[in-house]
Amino acid sequence: MVRSAARIALSAGLAIAAVLAFTLPGSISSAAEFKMGVVDPQEVLEKSKAGRRALDALKEYAVTRQKVIASDEEELKSLEKQLKEQESSLSEAQKREKQNQFRTKLQEYQRRTQEFNQELAGKQKELVDDYMKRIGVATRTIAERGGFSIVVDKGSDNTIRIVLYNKGVLDLTDQVTKEFDRVNK
Repeated sequence: MVRSAARIALSAGLAIAAVLAFTLPGSISSAAEFKMGVVDPQEVLEKSKAGRRALDALKEYAVTRQKVIASDEEELKSLEKQLKEQESSLSEAQKREKQNQFRTKLQEYQRRTQEFNQELAGKQKELVDDYMKRIGVATRTIAERGGFSIVVDKGSDNTIRIVLYNKGVLDLTDQVTKEFDRVNK
């Protein structure tokens, strides 16, 4: 999943600031009261029932649109083939007309492909933004229930890793996934 560099930098900066604030000598809270957890939002999205449904719907949308693009591409190839086969039997005016038709179809194909890519990117961004908010709510619920002072996005192999190491007991991903599923049926 695509995450903006600003979101990652903000998350990392907030995590570091929070850790420093809770562990520096003379801080208001003692380190013994500080409890930190990690969660992988991408894994929550991919493993939760609601997340999988949303990802499957996005994939289905992309496949449907890709079929339209593939059909346009086949039509272009056919038109190009016809143009080459008929080239010797056409007058110059007819050749220009066929070439103009081909160029127009090619431009339409390129425009549709670009629109499709923009639509898909927009839908993906909407899905990520919406689910990050929902995952945040589920994370907050688990953190408050467990007495965690801070929960950091640990990242994954598909994103930038913010947390390089954590003990398994700190990983709240499974708990957040269950809470997410409970709330988002």
